[in-house]
Amino acid sequence: MTLEQLYLTLLIGAAVVLVSIAATRVASIVGLPSLLLYLAVGVLLGEDVLGINFDNAQLAQDLGTAALAVILIEGGLTTRWSEVRSVMAPAGVLATLGVGISTVITAVGAHVLLGFEWQLSLLLGAVVSSTDAAAVFAVLRALPLPRRVAGLLESESGFNDAPTVILVVIFSETPFHLSVDKLIGELAYELAVGAMIGIAVGWAARFTLPRVALPASGLYPLATFGLCLIAFAAAGAGHASGFLAAYLAALVLANGPGLPHRAATRSFAEGLGWLAQIGLFVLLGLLVDPSQLGREIVPALVVGAVLLVAARPVAVLISLLPFRIPLREQAFLSWAGLRGAVPIVLATFPVVHDVPDSNRVLNIVFVLVAVFTLIQGPSLAPLSRLLRLSPRGSARQILVESAPLDVLDAELLTMTIPPDSRLAAVSVLELRLPDPAVITLIIRDGHSFVPTEDTQLQVGDEVLIVTTRRQREKTERRLRAVDRRGPLAHWFDEYGDPD
Repeated sequence: MTLEQLYLTLLIGAAVVLVSIAATRVASIVGLPSLLLYLAVGVLLGEDVLGINFDNAQLAQDLGTAALAVILIEGGLTTRWSEVRSVMAPAGVLATLGVGISTVITAVGAHVLLGFEWQLSLLLGAVVSSTDAAAVFAVLRALPLPRRVAGLLESESGFNDAPTVILVVIFSETPFHLSVDKLIGELAYELAVGAMIGIAVGWAARFTLPRVALPASGLYPLATFGLCLIAFAAAGAGHASGFLAAYLAALVLANGPGLPHRAATRSFAEGLGWLAQIGLFVLLGLLVDPSQLGREIVPALVVGAVLLVAARPVAVLISLLPFRIPLREQAFLSWAGLRGAVPIVLATFPVVHDVPDSNRVLNIVFVLVAVFTLIQGPSLAPLSRLLRLSPRGSARQILVESAPLDVLDAELLTMTIPPDSRLAAVSVLELRLPDPAVITLIIRDGHSFVPTEDTQLQVGDEVLIVTTRRQREKTERRLRAVDRRGPLAHWFDEYGDPD
């Protein structure tokens, strides 16, 4: 690649990211899932429209697998254990037994209604059987759902990629021979070992990270992500489920008591997750040939209807029988089984393995994801209100940001009162910080409290100050002035100029 080609590639890549970000905003306004617009961007860039030729299924599979790992790590890092702890058991059953039931019913429907061979039918059933983590995290977190329902869907989407990948790999073998004993054995091994590796790495990282003094705060999010990727790669190298290992490692690590720079790490993870989603969906849009999609619309609608009306509801009903989950919640869980990037990535596996008619599987899955996401996504809010799972008149939850200072054009300053400082014994009122700077919190002897105007600073206090960027320099000057000459610093012509 020449230098000019490199610049052109970077220009196109940056433009695609910015267009996709703008599409996310448009999607949120009109109520469409953003993944559809990402796919559309990929199709527009493709050979049939703007002329970019991309048909490397192996590369799409490799990059897609890496992107899914990033998305699952982001999901684990941003999931609160308190919200999913009570639903881990039903989520696990739904992610394993439910996937199997959904695969079988969908495969039977494809075989009977469309006349597909059993290998192709089983592949279709397995590929579309799991809910998609990217779609679930992006769409459902904006809905005012009960914790149990939202936590169950998020946990299921984090867990069910693992058994689905195993099924797709087995069904992609040529010549095809289905062995139930082999299937159960591989599932048990990959899930058990993947879970152990993920939990072990998560606990090790949870113990190590708070005790390592890194030279820059920005290294902690990188270290966190790197450790979770180690879990993913280690499990994959041991022929276990890397997806499950990555998700569990992130979940264990993020919910530990001492994760350094937790808010920054979660923000970093969300940014990488969005980047992975954009890249993944655009790449998958590039991979398909739009001229071949028209002939697969009817098969995609048939398979999608079987999945949505029969396979998913039956899988939810049977899987949740041992658990006391109301039928109206089960009805929502059945409808909210969103499909997204995962089925399209999995559809590249049979293409790479040269399974007969595997390109049809890819095209059918692409159409199915596009059509049924368009149907299911916008209908989730009205359905949640119809089932009395969300309060009427509220389509979205209030979004509480962990670091809203950027919106206020503000900054958070911290200082510790040294032993020889004249800040000691100065009250908050006497500081006379420039408006709108304000002391929001004081940490003293390991305890934090909100100060009043009469609160006096003491040696060793850690003081947190919020100010605007415009007033930051004035605030710092005033603090330096009082530190040097006390509250009457201006009388001594001390204005806190830097040394």
